[in-house]
Amino acid sequence: MKAVKAYAAKSADTPLEPWQLDRREPGPTDVEIEILYSGVCHSDIHTARNEWKGTVYPAVPGHEIVGKVTRVGESVTRFKAGDTVGVGCFVDSCRHCRNCNDDLEQYCENGHTQTYNSLSQDRKTITYGGYSTHIVVTEHFVLNVSDKLPLANVAPLLCAGITTYSPLKHWNVKKGDKLAVLGLGGLGHMAVKLASSMGAEVTVLSRSKGKEADAQRLGAKYFQLTTDPENMKSMAGSFNYIIDTVSADHDYNEYLALLRTNGVMILLGAPPNPADVSAFQLIGGRRSLVGSLVGGIKETQEMLNYCAEHNISSDIELISMDQINEAYERTLAGDVKYRFVIDMKSLK
Repeated sequence: MKAVKAYAAKSADTPLEPWQLDRREPGPTDVEIEILYSGVCHSDIHTARNEWKGTVYPAVPGHEIVGKVTRVGESVTRFKAGDTVGVGCFVDSCRHCRNCNDDLEQYCENGHTQTYNSLSQDRKTITYGGYSTHIVVTEHFVLNVSDKLPLANVAPLLCAGITTYSPLKHWNVKKGDKLAVLGLGGLGHMAVKLASSMGAEVTVLSRSKGKEADAQRLGAKYFQLTTDPENMKSMAGSFNYIIDTVSADHDYNEYLALLRTNGVMILLGAPPNPADVSAFQLIGGRRSLVGSLVGGIKETQEMLNYCAEHNISSDIELISMDQINEAYERTLAGDVKYRFVIDMKSLK
């Protein structure tokens, strides 16, 4: 075992603080990674504060990881020391169910292993994430990262990037499609960049007029305020797709009404409470309300390659590890454009 420095939540209502954890020595198929950058996802906050329940303390969040390979196991063939790599939202799966065989490890029928606060495949060991100096991951779940983009800006692609890329590809969003992005935050700003790069006509739907200039800079053609009831009525039947990134409770019916016939509203945000959905909003226009969860390893690598080719990365604010508690509060207040990333050398 190797002792490494980390930051951990010790309980739901106390700040994250320095901690030390033990990483396993690399086995035959393992890759040891020195973490350079770790993105801060809203899921980190939900977990640290036990808002989704089931948090095991101490909890070390972080699933947007970019780093350098330091050691590899004897059977590793795809990586060597010094390679630039990434680790996303999960670090293992059963690898033999139907979904795993179809490169959909995120939907592993036997339960994938998330990067933190999750049971390893041995069903005993709890995982610890990227708020640490090193991590050890089996080769299959390690991703190649291009040096074409700033590595700090690449880190959020491992969650925010793939979470938005996967549904855009699955529902075949293409040139000429009219697509709305609800919420311009960590997920939303990536959805705008990616959808516009695919040729879609993108509209940002937001409660904040102050985000209009950013929406256009990121690639949106239009910006619409959702706080004006008359404005919402004027958009009825406008969109082929809506990407809903909002994690707070909101009325899905308002936005389903903005879809055209056969339109699809894709849920990426995870509000804490169940929502009431009118059957008539779906039946009346043969509309669909669907959800999507990140992407498999093959698709995540495809996304990283696509972003490198098209010069797409996240807009970030780089912070030191000891600023994490302030960053959580600012994330909740919407005071970040558009993703915090921790410079992990500040922990060494």
